[in-house]
Amino acid sequence: MSDSIRILIVTDAWRPQVNGVVRTLETLGQNLTAIGHEVRYFEPSGFRTVPCPTYPEIRLALPTGGKLGRIIEDFRPHAIHIATEGPLGITARRYCTRHGLAFTTSFHTRYPEYVHARTRIPTELTYRLLRWFHGPAHRVMVATLSLRDELSARGFNHVELWSRGVNLDLFHPRAKDWLTLPRPIWLYVGRVAVEKNVAAFLSLDIAGTKLVIGDGPQLDELRATYPDAVFAGLKFGEDLAKYYAACDVFVFPSRTDTFGLVIVEALASGIPVAAFPVQGPADIIGDAPVGSLDEDLRAAAERALQSSDPEACRRHAMRYSWETSARQFLSNLAYQPDRELVPTDRLATS
Repeated sequence: MSDSIRILIVTDAWRPQVNGVVRTLETLGQNLTAIGHEVRYFEPSGFRTVPCPTYPEIRLALPTGGKLGRIIEDFRPHAIHIATEGPLGITARRYCTRHGLAFTTSFHTRYPEYVHARTRIPTELTYRLLRWFHGPAHRVMVATLSLRDELSARGFNHVELWSRGVNLDLFHPRAKDWLTLPRPIWLYVGRVAVEKNVAAFLSLDIAGTKLVIGDGPQLDELRATYPDAVFAGLKFGEDLAKYYAACDVFVFPSRTDTFGLVIVEALASGIPVAAFPVQGPADIIGDAPVGSLDEDLRAAAERALQSSDPEACRRHAMRYSWETSARQFLSNLAYQPDRELVPTDRLATS
């Protein structure tokens, strides 16, 4: 068996979408390639798309199984990973189960809670669909131990940890004086959508400036409702990193994220985090002196500001390595030469 393996990643979330799933999968591919593996994506490019219900900014591909079959026959992947539960993911699941190909999946997004927030459909109905989707998977990968335990309790099988990382070269403490907004500056980075609970941040009665970086379907509504907040739009790369480091506290109001890459990016940039004591923030921050978790988000924000220690925040973020994340991902895969499943402990990870 060669040390290098071919990995096919199937994802409905891809550029030009800007979110944690896309960033995770792109960075994963870069790190897998860097340690000698070959990665190909089955993603929405080249397919006709339709707007996602209740979220038209996201386009859903309308795939055909024939194209996936041709890719698999041409690429001959040693491992197939289905990252999302959308049309492409369902197509790949169907193909794999019909042809006896082992595959893994990942649980990135709390769709049941998102769907409930937008449509009031009971969460258990959506979880039932997700159990069906993930049921045949060799492994279901999740970002935190608490999510692993929760999904296992909900009847999901073979749930394993696949943590996340942060680009420490990009996100690090920098000068703050270029950002001349009234301080303290409270920062939110992410989608501006109802499931992100951004209004819980913007409605806080705190001095200084509330700064929002991101875009989404709730942007116009929130901009009109909270005219004193600053909405800076989408930022990327060095520009985004400068904004992180220039602020004083990162406020993460979401109650539904499975991890929260932006939390680790903020910590790497030297700024503390204020959040609700829920999955994601609780897994990342815990009891570490790098922020504050409280059901009173205003109290959490003010405590985080008072306990700010850029060096401690940075040290905490250094626990999250993308290389470690990539190797963890590899260890969970179902390796199959000539379409025969081989136990994952025989998978090459170097």
